Amino acid sequence: MLALDAYAFLALRSWLSTHSPSTRRAGYVLYWSLSALSFTFLLLNVFEVTESWSDGLKIYSRAAVFILYLGKLPVVLFLLIDDLRRGTTWLVNKVSPVTERDSSRSRFLSKTALVAGGVPLVTLTYGMVRNAYRYRRFSVDVPIANLPAGLEGFRIVQISDMHSGSWTRSEPLKEAVRMINEEEGDIVVFTGDIVNNRANEMDPYINIFREVRGKHGVYSILGNHDYGDYVPWNNDEERENNMQRVYAIHEQLGWDLLRDEHRKLKINGSTLGLIGIENWSAIMRFPKYGDLPVAAAGTEDCDCKVLLSHDPTSWDALIRPDYPDIDLTLSGHTHGFQFGIEIPGFRWSPSQYIYEQWAGLYRKGTQSLYVNRGLGFLGYPGRVGILPEVTVLTLRGLGSRG
Repeated sequence: MLALDAYAFLALRSWLSTHSPSTRRAGYVLYWSLSALSFTFLLLNVFEVTESWSDGLKIYSRAAVFILYLGKLPVVLFLLIDDLRRGTTWLVNKVSPVTERDSSRSRFLSKTALVAGGVPLVTLTYGMVRNAYRYRRFSVDVPIANLPAGLEGFRIVQISDMHSGSWTRSEPLKEAVRMINEEEGDIVVFTGDIVNNRANEMDPYINIFREVRGKHGVYSILGNHDYGDYVPWNNDEERENNMQRVYAIHEQLGWDLLRDEHRKLKINGSTLGLIGIENWSAIMRFPKYGDLPVAAAGTEDCDCKVLLSHDPTSWDALIRPDYPDIDLTLSGHTHGFQFGIEIPGFRWSPSQYIYEQWAGLYRKGTQSLYVNRGLGFLGYPGRVGILPEVTVLTLRGLGSRG
């Protein structure tokens, strides 16, 4: 990191070379002061001094360091291009010294480097300040084969990936709950990751989210972060107590937590089978706790089946091959990487290089998958291009199967 600082500084020094000594001095002091603050913060983390800080201070300090160094990467890239040019020029001068060619640093490329470095700096700062709680409503019609008339127009409101340990504000969350309830969904479903690691992260927000309402109930499942797998525990008892507290949170909220279970909902003379499994992922580093055969057993007579499965990789790896009668799977997990571009006719996110299905509605044969972009955030406390989401899914008849 020190090498990165020193190398990126060359672009600033070149750009300021024609300015007054006082301007150059001010620029140098500002640059190295920010670097010194970053190193100080890293040392405080190493010696665990930051453990006593508030969650908000820790989150935004880490984000500031991350953004600062990410902004230096394009600066370094342009400087490398310039140094490659300078090295080539130097060699040519050595071989053919008749005409001396300029091998000094290009002020144009130095300026370009600083502008390029400013793009992630400005973009990520904006995404943190403006977009972290800027909830967006997505409305999707889901075609279901052989959907009975009694379930035509059935509305499912989905939220996912709250990651309450990352939140530092309460007021915007009340707006999210208002958006959810305004939809008057037949059911509301939450598809996992209510906390980052520890159950007490959700404590400040229980009174807010217990106001979520669905005509036929609110249903939830667990995500990979809800099991406490990513923090060290003093002993197994401590970890188990945390797990029991996570279960209790869903009960306090009035949410029906499905742990490899199903519910049969009688709607207008038809039966909707709502199945929920523990986390199951096709990616090795994520757990395979779910037991779909146990969860689905007894739903054979349902007119329509909807599965809650946190990780979308379960769709191609488990659900589609073995359970062709599951009409709709609802997932989360990816957050859409909290970064990308979504405009009419074009979508891109780094998430697509990891997940085939990373945001929105997907369909293969007569089965559908919807991947929610998440209500919260993790790591980077913001979003760029991929906004937090409240989804309204409406079931629509497709006709006969086959």
